Amino acid sequence: MGKVITLDALPSTLDVYSRAVTAMLPGIGKSGPVRPDATVPDTVYRFTTGPTDLNRLQEYCRTTGLQLGTTLPLTYPFVLQFPLVMKLMTSKEFPFSAVGSVHVENRIRRYRQISPTEHLTISTQAGNLREHRKGLLIDVTSRFEVGGDLVCEQVGTFLSQQRTSLSDEERGPAPKEQTPPPPDAVLSVNLGQIRNYAQASGDRNPIHMGNLPAKAFGFPRAIAHGMWSAAAAIANVSSKLPDAVDYQVRFGKPILLPAKVNLYTTPAGAPGDYDISILDRKKGFPHLTATTRAIT
Repeated sequence: MGKVITLDALPSTLDVYSRAVTAMLPGIGKSGPVRPDATVPDTVYRFTTGPTDLNRLQEYCRTTGLQLGTTLPLTYPFVLQFPLVMKLMTSKEFPFSAVGSVHVENRIRRYRQISPTEHLTISTQAGNLREHRKGLLIDVTSRFEVGGDLVCEQVGTFLSQQRTSLSDEERGPAPKEQTPPPPDAVLSVNLGQIRNYAQASGDRNPIHMGNLPAKAFGFPRAIAHGMWSAAAAIANVSSKLPDAVDYQVRFGKPILLPAKVNLYTTPAGAPGDYDISILDRKKGFPHLTATTRAIT
């Protein structure tokens, strides 16, 4: 483990995003391609939470459809560690810019249910920089401990787009666009709902907050958070998941707002094991594919 920086308070994600956007300006921030053997900071950011803010948790559940209960929803640890992730990704030592990086995969391994009253020690660190056909991938891992016991792990994989030695590899055949089968449920989402989710989650990335800032980053209009879709995708089955569960998500094309999308949830053997997908209602391309599996 590298240098550990223990924070007395979490940084404001609004301030962090402001610094992240400023860092993209020419002559100020990080620029140019990143070498695949670039140094990844081994700094660990650590923070111990107090009891969960129940008003914020309630709003998070309201905007995602997750049930508000006596334990934290499976995806809520992502929210708790997000300020540490942004603190790390906006540091001078981090190899590429935070804003503009694409969240392509996410994995949460919960080893037991977590009470909102528990104090969680969160440790966040980057690693595993590697090449991808579309650029460079890096993992940001957060560990959640209570009294020294590991209760949860969260790994976000981010893509910085650039040319790499894999860029010229042959691509597989493009998936055929076709009308998808009837869904198990239809998810509806609009800009107001996503702004409320941004307030509850702390993720105020400009691409989610309005059409004009989204267009500045190359999107035709504002898009939903990937982790909003990851939460909404399991809302109907969250009560059926085991206490110890592995939730792996791969994000596809962004959901442009407003939208209605198809949700599919298929049992995959053992109780609590599901294969999940969110597909475009007309063309059938994936916005999200995911699995839940019991940890044994």
